Amino acid sequence: MGHGLKHYGVCSEEVKRACPVELALHLIGGKWKGIIIDILSEKSFRFNELKGLIPGISQRILTLQLRELESDGIVKRTVSDTVPPRVEYFLTKEGNDLSFIINSLRVWGQNYISKSESEY
Repeated sequence: MGHGLKHYGVCSEEVKRACPVELALHLIGGKWKGIIIDILSEKSFRFNELKGLIPGISQRILTLQLRELESDGIVKRTVSDTVPPRVEYFLTKEGNDLSFIINSLRVWGQNYISKSESEY
């Protein structure tokens, strides 16, 4: 799966500065990835726990988003050796680094909402 990130290393000199920004936005792009990363920044969760914390997300979409995040090295999936198997998702080191950015986006969004509400 993944995003075929190889082409992000072939930036022209004119856009070398924008390439890392484009790559980061590409990795967290979509409606749910930022939310998934934000939730997983707290602790590891099982699939159904995650699904319950994200109202409106379908099982199919959550599966796809988790697979993409796993393929990109942001999320790790572990399966325990129990019956039934216990599957948990957690952030990798790169995912934890990214969670600080997601947290900053959440704070910025909260401030923007507060400012917008007070202006209107």
